Amino acid sequence: MRQDQLDGLVTFVCVAQLSSFTAAATRLGVSPSAVSQVIRGLEQRLGTPLFNRTTRSVALSEAGARFLQRVEPAVLELTTAAEELNDSTGEPSGLLRLNVPRAAYMTVLQPVLADFLTAYPKIDLELTLDGSLVDIVRLGYDGGIRFGEFVERDMVAIKLGPALFAHVVASPDYLARHGTPSHPRELVEHNCIGFRHSSSGVVERWEFDKGEEHLQLALSGRLILNDSAALVQSALDGLGIAYMINGYIEHFIAQGRLVRLLEDWSPALPGYTLYYPDRRRVTRKLRALIDFLRDVEWSQPADAGALFVLPTQHD
Repeated sequence: MRQDQLDGLVTFVCVAQLSSFTAAATRLGVSPSAVSQVIRGLEQRLGTPLFNRTTRSVALSEAGARFLQRVEPAVLELTTAAEELNDSTGEPSGLLRLNVPRAAYMTVLQPVLADFLTAYPKIDLELTLDGSLVDIVRLGYDGGIRFGEFVERDMVAIKLGPALFAHVVASPDYLARHGTPSHPRELVEHNCIGFRHSSSGVVERWEFDKGEEHLQLALSGRLILNDSAALVQSALDGLGIAYMINGYIEHFIAQGRLVRLLEDWSPALPGYTLYYPDRRRVTRKLRALIDFLRDVEWSQPADAGALFVLPTQHD
């Protein structure tokens, strides 16, 4: 086997995973033209096109799909071996890539991010805020954060973050105009802001618990969103009642910009979980983050309200 037959395999797998020359170039730290040149060279040596290219998309050809199926496991093993060798000595270092939903970032990571980066000056972080469920192995992430119930069983999962509870909140202005519900069933008379999950496409049902009574309501309103920051901002703007988790709205409740409703009906929710592939030894950089987050005092809810800097009509 000639050595040049192996040239370009990492680039090929990266382009195939991301379906983009530009995204692959960003991940690899090179120019898009360099990625294109490497792929063209690999295709010439193999004697077949690996991708079907248009001006707007890149997709694997039939031959490319077969080739990826054979080489991807080997490339991942080789890159893992190199990472483990570089990771065996010295302090934690390198690029740590995580895929997290916005709410998890704001609740778990944002409040402690500056302290973590100060404690580990040789670790760089790349955080992708993504509400959908993705294959972190295929996309090259070191780990992810999700609610525990959504983590695949073949992953190593570690619980972290504050205890989570459902909060029903609205602005004082909205309540002054529409009144304050005293029971969850009265919410059907209000404009409830919906949240559509990116992964399932389902609009979230609102759950309530009090003693022996459990309610799950499919509430409707004039506005449905799929972004937690926009959901909070819409409640601040007086557009309706929102159903949120604790952890980054306390700031607004303390300021009086949001009012918590039906507090005695608030159910406990599944906590956040940091997860990573169990087929790989955890790297020192990921272990550093896990240990750091485990040492955080989570007894008080994190305050990430400062992230919402969009002005409202009342500012």
